Amino acid sequence: GTRIIYDRKFLMECRNSPVAKTPPSDLPDIPGVTSPNVEELKLENHHVQNCEEKVSAGEEQQFDMDI
Repeated sequence: GTRIIYDRKFLMECRNSPVAKTPPSDLPDIPGVTSPNVEELKLENHHVQNCEEKVSAGEEQQFDMDI
């Protein structure tokens, strides 16, 4: 068989292609695999809301540190 070998530069350029950033249209919907899990979406939304609340409070430090 014939092997196709790509160099690093070509692959790095392909990474920024719009085609590489869009999923195939015929993928099945599998929660947690091809689409975010419902629980993951809830956690993500909760995390975003918490971050927004901290920013709006203005009294929090930029980074939380465990001491």
